[in-house]
Amino acid sequence: MEAAGTGPPYGESDDPPYGGHTPPYGYGRDDPPYGRRAAPLGGRGRRLVAGVLDLVIVGLLTSPFSTTAIERTPRGALAAVHTRNGLLIALIWFLYFWLLTAFWRGQTLGKRLMRLRVVQDPTQEPVTPGQAAVREAVYGIFSAVCCLGLLDLLWILFDGKKHALHDKAASTIVVDA
Repeated sequence: MEAAGTGPPYGESDDPPYGGHTPPYGYGRDDPPYGRRAAPLGGRGRRLVAGVLDLVIVGLLTSPFSTTAIERTPRGALAAVHTRNGLLIALIWFLYFWLLTAFWRGQTLGKRLMRLRVVQDPTQEPVTPGQAAVREAVYGIFSAVCCLGLLDLLWILFDGKKHALHDKAASTIVVDA
C-alpha cells in the first residue's frame, strides 16, 4: 500500500499516455489541444461572420475610391462607367487587415466583435507583424485570383485545426479571445 501523497494524482494511473508514445506538441493527458491554459480554437461560423463583417468595413472604407460615372456614348446614349483606383483599394485592404492583426491583439474589428483573435500556431503567442503581413498578403493574393479566395475561406470547413490556407502560410490559428 502506498503512503498518502506518493502515488499518482487522483484520477490518473501509472500507465503511460497514448500507448507509451509521446503525444504531439501541446497535447497532454485529457488536455484540450494546445495545452490546459490555451484558448480553444475559434468556431467556424463565428470566423466566417467575422470575415463578412470585416469585408463590409473594408468595403465602406474603400467605397470613396470606387465610383460610377455616367458618360454619353458616341451614339448619344448614356452609359455607366465604373472607375476605381485598384492599387489604392488593395493598399487600404492590406493595411486594414495587417495593422489590426499585428498591433491590436490579433484582432480586426470583425474578430473583436465575434470574440476571436489570431495567434501563432502552436504556441498561441501573439502574432508577429511579419506573420500578420504574410497572412494578409497570401489572403489578398488568393482573393485576387479567381476562385482561390473562396477555396481559401472554405478550407476552414475541412481542416482539423480550422486553418484557412493563409493561416497555414503564416503558421497562425484563430482562437477564442
